[in-house]
Amino acid sequence: MIDAAQLRAARGLLSLSQTDLAKSASVHVATIRRLEGAAEIRGAAETLWKIESALEEAGVEFIPANDTKGPGVRLKQRQR
Repeated sequence: MIDAAQLRAARGLLSLSQTDLAKSASVHVATIRRLEGAAEIRGAAETLWKIESALEEAGVEFIPANDTKGPGVRLKQRQR
């Protein structure tokens, strides 16, 4: 599951406003604001899935944490 920092970073990489992300994920903008400001993301699994899916569809890839590095986000490689 993604965390608040990844959510903010993904939105920033895509230059999406909170309103734009809310529309593409079919959730209310207040939901995006609440999740981005949370110390720990909590919410309905379906809502979180919609947001994560919308960001991935828009072109980001979420990177899970491992033994030496924390979680991250990056733009997907462009296909040639």
